[in-house]
Amino acid sequence: MKDLDKFRGCLIGGAAGDALGYPVEFMDEDAIFSKYGEGGIKEFELVNNEALISDDTQMTLFTANGLLLGTTRRAEKDEFYPYFHYVSVCYRDWLRTQDEKLPSDEGREKTYSWLYNVDDMFGKRAPGFACMSAIRSGKTGMISDPVNADSKGCGGVMRVAPVGLYFELGCRLDSELDMIGAQVAAITHGHELGYIPAATLTHIIRRLTYEDMSINEAVSSAMDATAKLFPGSKYLGYYTELMERAVRLAKEDAEDLDAIHELGEGWVAEEALAIAVYCALKYEDDFEKAVIAAVNHKGDSDSTGSITGNIVGAHVGLKGIPDKFVTDLELREVILEIATDLYNDYSDDEIWARKYKYMTYPK
Repeated sequence: MKDLDKFRGCLIGGAAGDALGYPVEFMDEDAIFSKYGEGGIKEFELVNNEALISDDTQMTLFTANGLLLGTTRRAEKDEFYPYFHYVSVCYRDWLRTQDEKLPSDEGREKTYSWLYNVDDMFGKRAPGFACMSAIRSGKTGMISDPVNADSKGCGGVMRVAPVGLYFELGCRLDSELDMIGAQVAAITHGHELGYIPAATLTHIIRRLTYEDMSINEAVSSAMDATAKLFPGSKYLGYYTELMERAVRLAKEDAEDLDAIHELGEGWVAEEALAIAVYCALKYEDDFEKAVIAAVNHKGDSDSTGSITGNIVGAHVGLKGIPDKFVTDLELREVILEIATDLYNDYSDDEIWARKYKYMTYPK
């Protein structure tokens, strides 16, 4: 059953984990613990009274915008491109927020995303090279025709949570829905391990959102589905072993940092998801402990924090996230609005048309 609180929890949770980890993304562990004390960073580090999000959350929002654009075009224009096509064109708008200065009202014409009209979206947040280069190429990467064929960075998996939220369980075959997540990641990351973890995360989020299922059950279901979806992958054995290690470590009485070191640093997709799965399983019902564990290491802290926040947020809902991880979030209202739109889905009212038909909202 659809639950708006879970939609909001997933996206706010991801943004919170992202914002908590963003200040320490490029710090080693000695520097983190020296600056923030034992246990590392545990509270938002505010800039002008806001906890800044990174490119992870920015691209997550544009992913959602692309899905809703696709549904609107299908409903109103009988236009049936694959969903990843609509996400891809919205990523071009996101790239403009990173490459360009804040435009005049006239300069906001011919966009695909109403998010381009949100001034605060024009924050330069050190986006990954693979994402930038793929989008700048003007080509939409596909699994069958990849760009950045050797890239398996976490820039694909960290932005696909909206795919798991949006497509309701049973509306299509699980394999089709998981593949949409993989295809969205493959827009920029063409290596098998750049997009296979995105299929897994899509499945996890969908199961947590639409079923009364534990995170452990959702992960188990996702790994079974992933193995069936990519049976010919030469990396499947390695990937499966890594994910099984994450599950096993979460059940052991290991120190979080030691466990994370066994899984990697999170700069690549399979390691980022494995670290997030470990933290989410270890602290399934405690959002705060989960994201704190996920960001206090020498790797890609904002991405591992973001994915952990997506998973645990979908499980506990917005009501299960402490207020301190919500109140000061940059773009909080936009994130909540996007989550609500994903939940409500297509509408023929004026506000929806301004967002997903004419792209004039909120102006």
